Amino acid sequence: MFLIAAGGAIGSVLRALAITFVAAPIGTLIVNVLGSALMGVLWVVLPRSGVIGPFLMTGVLGGFTTFSAFSLDSLRLIEAGRPLGALVYMGGSVGLSLLAVCAGAMIARTMI
Repeated sequence: MFLIAAGGAIGSVLRALAITFVAAPIGTLIVNVLGSALMGVLWVVLPRSGVIGPFLMTGVLGGFTTFSAFSLDSLRLIEAGRPLGALVYMGGSVGLSLLAVCAGAMIARTMI
């Protein structure tokens, strides 16, 4: 559990750094899509047992990607009078993240 918590701390710091370079909601979208792609790769290449998978997948990527920030960014767009922008952002986040996790897994499978 300590390793998962440490991974979460690392992932959270990485997300905070990423958002300083690209502001929300685009920064959050990029982080979530990138994290999903990495999750797909790790799902394929890491063994199902041991500590490295939970450290990287649950910890680092769990802290790096974030549903709460996605939800807050959506609310901010709605409250700013941009409901269509919110719908595009929400659909893009879910759709692109799903495509990214699939692409990451496919790429990893072709490389091993």
